[in-house]
Formats: sequence, C-alpha cells, structure tokens
Amino acid sequence: MQSACAAALFFMARDGTLWKLPKEWSFVDSLKASASPAAIYALQNTLLQLSYRNLDSLTFSLLNQTKLVFTAVFMFLLLGSRQTKQQIGALFLLLGAATLLSLGKTAPKQGIKEVEWESTLWLGIIPIISASVLSGLASTLCQWAAQVKRRSTYLMTLEMSTYGSLVLLTSMWWSPDGVSIQKLGFFYGWSLLTFIPVCLNAFGGILVGLVTQYSGGIKKGFVIVSALLVTALLEVIVEGKPPSSYAIAALPLVVSSTIIHQNYPFKAKPKTA
Repeated sequence: MQSACAAALFFMARDGTLWKLPKEWSFVDSLKASASPAAIYALQNTLLQLSYRNLDSLTFSLLNQTKLVFTAVFMFLLLGSRQTKQQIGALFLLLGAATLLSLGKTAPKQGIKEVEWESTLWLGIIPIISASVLSGLASTLCQWAAQVKRRSTYLMTLEMSTYGSLVLLTSMWWSPDGVSIQKLGFFYGWSLLTFIPVCLNAFGGILVGLVTQYSGGIKKGFVIVSALLVTALLEVIVEGKPPSSYAIAALPLVVSSTIIHQNYPFKAKPKTA
C-alpha cells in the first residue's frame, strides 16, 4: 500500500492536484468517500492471501472474476444500475464457471485425503468467493465516490491506501501474521523478487482506474480476458503442470462472459415529452 501511495503522490504532483490539497481537501469528505471501501478492501486482501495459499493460480484467477456478479448486484441495489438481458446471461455463464471450478476442487480424488478437500473448500474457495462479494461492494462504493462525489482517482488511491494501512496495522496486534511480523520483522523472508508483485499491484490499481475512466469498460474487459490467458500460460511454464479439465472448461465461459457483459451495457431510453 505504501507503493500505491508513492505512485499516487507522483501522479498528483505531476498534474498539479497535489498542491491544491491543503485548500480543497476535507477530512469528513475523505471519510465518506474512501474510509469504508478501504476497510472493505483490507478485509478482502486478507481473504485473498488466504485463498492464494490453497488454490492454483488459474483457479484463483477464474473464481476471482465472480466479483463481476456481486458488483452488478450491489450496483443495482445501491446505485440503481440495471443490466441488459445479455449481461444477465453473461453473469449466469460466470456463475456456471465458478460452479465448475468449485466442483473440480472439492470432488474426491484418488490418493487425496478428505481433510485436504475440506481445506481447499474452507481455506481456498470460500475465502475467494467472500472476497469477491466484498470486492463488489467496495467497487460500487468507489464508483459512487467517483461519479456522484467527483472524487479524483489518484486522491482516492492515496486515501484508501492510508486508511487500509491503518486497518491492517491495527489487525496485526492479534492476527497470526501480525504476531510473526512482531517477532521476525516485516521484511523477513523477502527477496528482490518479492517487490515485483508489490509494485505491480500498486501500479495496477491506478492503471485499472485510468483504463476505466478514459478507455471505457469494454477495453477493461479485454484486459481482464488477456490476463486470464496469460495466467493459464504462465502456470504451465512456471509450475510445469497443465490446467485441470475443470479449469479448461471454465476458461471459455469466463472469457465469453466478460466479453458479452462489457459489450452490451444498459442504455436508458430517452424520455419522450
């Protein structure tokens, strides 16, 4: 999160908005716009880290796309955003893919103990689905802040990183990871390679916001699809094992769902006098 703050500060300094903060920034407005999604994202990240450890990379990435379903639900409930028939069909495709992956990870396999199946379910699948629910809620709150409150993307990144860091630092006092950090230090076990995903996540969040703001949701959808294909390819190259049959079956469903949902947005009919 510190790297995200540094990146946001850099871009704000470059476009001149950083120097206007002392006059225009309000703590109350900041709390309304950024505190709630920041706390939600902090909890979501904790669940994601738990799921990372118990799912392969492709299954994780595919299940993570179910956040599109929950985002659509929260967008309708909180902002009144409606979905077209094509988009609703795309969401069902996505749910079908999630069901396939869940069955593939919890189905009995020869030579694997029952306790390992339960571990995959409770420590892998359920956390990633819960994280997707939280992601949908946080995304809706962020869109409300950006569109209704006209909050800057860079400023929200800075605020949410700060609030999220405070939440995580507070949770460190009683969480197992926090106890380990207190004993061994924050950077214990880190290497130069560890900084690569940290930096990529920091700039990735900003880039996603900019792509959505300036290029639209369709191009963002193609980026997501490309990322899934790259994940599948890297899993074969790095881990040396092909994707499971369930993952292969779910991949085209997720790709089709993403493309359909992004290409058929709801358009309100103009009111006639």
